[in-house]
Formats: sequence, structure tokens, C-alpha cells
Amino acid sequence: MEKSYQKVWEECLSFIKDNLAGKENEKVFSTWFEPIVPVQLEDKTLTIRVPSQFFYEWLEQNYADLLKGALRLTLGSQARLQYSILMDTSISESPITTQIPSTGRQATANRLKEMPRNLNNDNGRKFLNPYIFPGTQPIRVDSRLSSSYTLDNYVEGKCNQLAYAAAYAIAENPGKTAFNPLMLYGGVGLGKTHLANAIGLKVKEMHSEKQVLYVTSEQFLQQYADAGRDGTTSDFIHFYEMIDVLIVDDIQFWANKASRTQEAFFHIFNTLYQANKQLIITSDKAPSELQGLESRLVSRFKWGLAAELSAPDVETRMKILRQKLANDGVEMSDDVIEYIAYNINTNVRELEGALISLMAQSSLNHREITLDLTRQMVDKFVKSTNREVTIEYIQKVVCDYFNIPIDSIQSHTRKREIVQARQLTMYFAKKMTKSSLAIIGLQCGNKDHATVLHACKTVANLAETDKQFRYWIEDLEKRFKE
Repeated sequence: MEKSYQKVWEECLSFIKDNLAGKENEKVFSTWFEPIVPVQLEDKTLTIRVPSQFFYEWLEQNYADLLKGALRLTLGSQARLQYSILMDTSISESPITTQIPSTGRQATANRLKEMPRNLNNDNGRKFLNPYIFPGTQPIRVDSRLSSSYTLDNYVEGKCNQLAYAAAYAIAENPGKTAFNPLMLYGGVGLGKTHLANAIGLKVKEMHSEKQVLYVTSEQFLQQYADAGRDGTTSDFIHFYEMIDVLIVDDIQFWANKASRTQEAFFHIFNTLYQANKQLIITSDKAPSELQGLESRLVSRFKWGLAAELSAPDVETRMKILRQKLANDGVEMSDDVIEYIAYNINTNVRELEGALISLMAQSSLNHREITLDLTRQMVDKFVKSTNREVTIEYIQKVVCDYFNIPIDSIQSHTRKREIVQARQLTMYFAKKMTKSSLAIIGLQCGNKDHATVLHACKTVANLAETDKQFRYWIEDLEKRFKE
């Protein structure tokens, strides 16, 4: 009996979820795959509906191979995928073979900013502007933006690519892109405040007539309380409704309190949104994970784009360090920068803190910044925290151990020493990280999960039969525990 399209998609999702295993990728799955709806299956062509053109493009740019692999595993090598793109009540379809060129950050921003906005509420009906103030005079407000948090000194990487592209689109056309509201979420020290602030500065640079205001959620809460006590609540709301770009930082602090403040912000949100004014919100959690906020407010946060800022990869960490050093006019050797980047992998704030500590040690003790001094400082710095072992860190340790270039792991060479190093990297990555086999293979020369399994079995067998190989494994395990 032929499978239904629902059953085919369920099997595809199961494969995708398995290959996105790990806490970090759970959000990827919920953000980019759970919203997909299967529509029909005809002649081994599965049609799936996605929420927007941007959603479709992001899938094609980042997860096309994963989608193709899942479908071919389920339906065979002749399987094809079509997209039904729901946007502004019109539907268009694109086959899986459609190619989207990667034309750089600016082209991405241009493409994003041209997307239309959806002005409908949860029931598909446009809501009316509840506040109308005829004859309102233009005002000038103190934006409260920090001049040091700019887009120019914000380092782009895989960890923030989506948010960064959206930031440029918003800065060029605030309030009139698909990213309204823009919700930036992620853990502590990952650059949410920096990026939100940077958008505000860029808007002021490009649109000097726009009123931009940055406010923390706690400041907004206190202002509303003061207005209520002074009997000026109407003036408070009126003021916020005249802002063109409103940035509210750390919205999660309203959880389980401030119901009246949430009510006021709900009306301000509606007014600004309907007037094509830009809203930017930051939080430590995705909208679906926010607890203690009014559901109708959370639902509005989902209208635009919720972009996660995750921990930077090693390449991005090195770019951050180099930019920080360039800004401070300090030179540092590549091996020192590399050592810090590989060993401080939690967030940007700790990475910069480690660099500042190293420069302070060097200055106060009149010591040259060497690799030995860096090791001493970094080891002390990370002792108070649990070091996260990543695939990148494992690659670094293994390649240093065998004195081979780290990029050799990514190559297709069949030289024995490179193959052994690659197999050991896969073995330790499976043993010491939560990454799926697919992710391990991707970062070790773009291998598939079967190759990773074979490598792990080969290492286990050699550990039992080859004394030299067993010594390498034991010695490497000691180094990972140092």
C-alpha cells in the first residue's frame, strides 16, 4: 500500500530530528521544520507548505541536503520536493532543484528587506489602531543608544548569520520588512544587546528623521509605575506611540509580574505595528519558551522574526579577538589568539574577559604575552567553569598531538596519518559530545553518518589489537581532561 503524504513527512521528520540531535539543534528543528505542513504526494513528489518566501530560501540555503536525504531515504532516489509558499494569501511552488545563489551579506539583506509584511492578527483579521492623536507634533528624544555598539564592530558568524542579515534589512527600511517585530534571543553574553543597539544606530545614521529609543524592560516597568503614581499614564503611552524604532531589552524580566505594564505595552505594540513602526525585542528565551507573559503578547512576538544568537564557533571567536585587539591597538601572535579561542567557548563576554585579563597580567607584571603565559592565565580562567568539549576543540587537540594541520581533517586525502587522525576525532566526538553522527561527519570532511560509525568501530578494534594505537587513545584522553 502506498504511503500517505502525512506518513512520508513523519518519516522525513524522524530522520531530520535524528540528524539534528543535541540541545542546540532542538531549537533548529522547532524553528525550521515543525512549522512545515505536508500538502500532497503525487508521483514521488512531496509538496510541503512553508510560511514565507524567506522561510523557503533559508531552508534551501541551509538544509536542502538534509531535506533531500530524508525524502530519498523515504521514497527512493527518484523522490522530489516541491514548496508551497504561503505569503499574502498567494501560493507559489518551487521544485527542490531550485538553486539560490549565495551573493553575500548585502544581497541577502536586500532580498530580505523587499519581503512584504503580514498585518493580520491571529485570526487573519486586521486590527484597528486604538490610539489616534491628530495634530501630533514631531519630537526629539534621547535614543539612549551606546555609541560603542555598532554594526561595524559586530562580528558576523554562523552563530548570528540570520539575525545579522535581518539587522541590515531593518536598518535600511525600518518597519517595512518581514522582520517586524524582530526578536533576538539567546544566552548571556552572546551579543543581543549589542546587535539591537547597533540596528538603532544604523537607523539613525540612514534615517535621521526617525525617532529611535532603547529601553530595558526594567526601565519601562519603572517608567510606567511612575506615570501611574503621577497620573500621567496617558502621556506615557502617547510618548511611546510616537517612537519610530522601539528597542526593548530583556523582555523576560516581565515574567509573572507587571500585568498592567504588559497591558500598556500590548496597546503600544499594536499602535506601532499598525503604523509600520519597527519593534525590536531581546530575550534569553525563544517566544515559545517565555513563561509568565500574556499569551496575546507572546503571540505578537511571533509575527515577525525570532532569531537565535548562539555561542560563536572557533572561527568567529578568533575574528572577535582580532577585532578587539585591532580596536585597542594591540598586537598578539596567532598561536595565542588560537589558544584563547579554542579554550574559551562559552560566550563573547567571557572571551573578551579572558583577553582583558591576559593583557592586564602582561601589563602589571611587565611580562611579554607568550603562549606559556596565555596557558597559565586561560587555565585559571576556565577552572571555575565547566569547559565544554566541542568537535572543534577535539580536532585541535588531535591535530596538535600528531603535529598535522587542522584543515587536513577536512581534506579528502587518504594518507594514513591523516585518516587515523580523522578517525580518532570522530571517535572522541561521538564519545565526548552530544553531536549527532551527521554533524560529526559534516565537520570531519563532510562524511556521512555511516563513515562516522565505521571510524568509531575501527578505533575501538585497533585499541584492542594495536598497542601503539591504544597508547595514543589513552594519552589523548588525558589531554582532554587537563
